[in-house]
Amino acid sequence: MKKLIQLISVVFLFPIALPYALAGDQIAEGKEIAFDRKKGNCLACHVIDDGELPGKMGPPLSQMQKMYPDKSKLRDQIWDATTKNPLTAMPPFGRHRMLTEQEIDKVVDYIYSL
Repeated sequence: MKKLIQLISVVFLFPIALPYALAGDQIAEGKEIAFDRKKGNCLACHVIDDGELPGKMGPPLSQMQKMYPDKSKLRDQIWDATTKNPLTAMPPFGRHRMLTEQEIDKVVDYIYSL
Protein backbone atom coordinates (compact mmCIF):
# COMPACT_ATOMS: atom_id res chain seq x y z
CA MET A 1 0.00 0.00 0.00
CA LYS A 2 2.84 2.39 0.87
CA LYS A 3 4.46 1.83 -2.53
CA LEU A 4 1.15 2.46 -4.27
CA ILE A 5 0.80 5.80 -2.47
CA GLN A 6 4.38 6.71 -3.44
CA LEU A 7 3.71 5.81 -7.05
CA ILE A 8 0.51 7.83 -7.14
CA SER A 9 2.35 10.78 -5.56
CA VAL A 10 5.05 10.65 -8.21
CA VAL A 11 2.50 10.41 -11.01
CA PHE A 12 0.65 13.48 -9.75
CA LEU A 13 3.65 15.57 -8.67
CA PHE A 14 5.85 14.98 -11.73
CA PRO A 15 3.74 17.15 -14.07
CA ILE A 16 3.75 19.91 -11.46
CA ALA A 17 7.52 19.80 -10.87
CA LEU A 18 8.59 19.38 -14.51
CA PRO A 19 7.97 23.00 -15.63
CA TYR A 20 10.09 24.29 -12.74
CA ALA A 21 12.94 21.95 -13.64
CA LEU A 22 12.73 22.98 -17.29
CA ALA A 23 12.64 26.67 -16.33
CA GLY A 24 15.88 26.18 -14.41
CA ASP A 25 17.47 24.68 -17.52
CA GLN A 26 16.15 27.56 -19.62
CA ILE A 27 17.67 30.08 -17.21
CA ALA A 28 21.03 28.27 -17.15
CA GLU A 29 21.10 28.15 -20.95
CA GLY A 30 20.17 31.83 -21.08
CA LYS A 31 23.07 32.69 -18.79
CA GLU A 32 25.41 30.72 -21.01
CA ILE A 33 24.25 32.66 -24.07
CA ALA A 34 24.38 36.03 -22.25
CA PHE A 35 27.96 35.38 -21.10
CA ASP A 36 29.12 33.97 -24.46
CA ARG A 37 31.38 36.59 -26.05
CA LYS A 38 30.43 35.36 -29.53
CA LYS A 39 26.66 35.10 -29.00
CA GLY A 40 24.72 37.34 -26.61
CA ASN A 41 27.79 39.11 -25.27
CA CYS A 42 25.73 41.02 -22.70
CA LEU A 43 28.88 41.43 -20.60
CA ALA A 44 30.42 43.67 -23.25
CA CYS A 45 28.12 46.48 -22.09
CA HIS A 46 26.48 45.38 -18.83
CA VAL A 47 27.57 44.49 -15.32
CA ILE A 48 26.07 41.11 -14.37
CA ASP A 49 26.70 39.22 -11.15
CA ASP A 50 29.31 36.50 -11.70
CA GLY A 51 30.37 38.08 -14.99
CA GLU A 52 34.06 38.53 -15.73
CA LEU A 53 35.33 41.77 -17.26
CA PRO A 54 31.95 43.48 -17.66
CA GLY A 55 31.44 46.68 -19.58
CA LYS A 56 29.73 49.72 -18.12
CA MET A 57 28.17 51.23 -21.21
CA GLY A 58 24.69 49.87 -20.48
CA PRO A 59 22.83 49.70 -17.17
CA PRO A 60 23.70 46.93 -14.72
CA LEU A 61 21.46 43.93 -15.16
CA SER A 62 19.95 43.50 -11.72
CA GLN A 63 16.46 43.79 -10.25
CA MET A 64 15.07 43.28 -13.72
CA GLN A 65 11.56 42.42 -12.53
CA LYS A 66 11.34 45.91 -11.02
CA MET A 67 12.60 47.53 -14.22
CA TYR A 68 10.38 45.37 -16.42
CA PRO A 69 7.26 44.24 -14.54
CA ASP A 70 5.97 43.06 -17.92
CA LYS A 71 8.43 40.39 -19.09
CA SER A 72 7.37 40.86 -22.72
CA LYS A 73 8.74 44.44 -22.62
CA LEU A 74 12.16 43.06 -21.66
CA ARG A 75 11.95 40.64 -24.57
CA ASP A 76 11.03 43.51 -26.92
CA GLN A 77 14.06 45.45 -25.66
CA ILE A 78 16.40 42.55 -26.38
CA TRP A 79 14.77 41.72 -29.71
CA ASP A 80 15.11 45.31 -30.99
CA ALA A 81 15.96 48.15 -28.63
CA THR A 82 15.85 50.64 -31.52
CA THR A 83 12.04 50.58 -31.56
CA LYS A 84 12.00 52.51 -28.27
CA ASN A 85 15.22 54.44 -28.85
CA PRO A 86 16.53 54.70 -32.42
CA LEU A 87 19.85 56.07 -31.15
CA THR A 88 20.58 53.23 -28.73
CA ALA A 89 23.93 51.48 -28.87
CA MET A 90 22.26 48.16 -28.02
CA PRO A 91 22.21 45.88 -31.04
CA PRO A 92 18.86 44.52 -32.25
CA PHE A 93 19.57 40.86 -31.48
CA GLY A 94 16.32 39.59 -32.97
CA ARG A 95 15.84 41.91 -35.91
CA HIS A 96 19.41 41.27 -37.10
CA ARG A 97 19.06 37.55 -36.37
CA MET A 98 22.08 37.61 -34.08
CA LEU A 99 20.14 35.26 -31.79
CA THR A 100 17.33 32.86 -32.61
CA GLU A 101 13.88 33.33 -31.10
CA GLN A 102 14.60 30.43 -28.73
CA GLU A 103 17.93 31.93 -27.67
CA ILE A 104 16.25 35.27 -27.00
CA ASP A 105 13.62 33.52 -24.87
CA LYS A 106 16.37 31.85 -22.85
CA VAL A 107 18.30 35.10 -22.37
CA VAL A 108 15.08 36.86 -21.32
CA ASP A 109 14.36 34.13 -18.77
CA TYR A 110 17.88 34.45 -17.38
CA ILE A 111 17.96 38.24 -17.24
CA TYR A 112 14.45 38.37 -15.77
CA SER A 113 15.67 36.10 -12.97
CA LEU A 114 18.34 38.63 -11.92
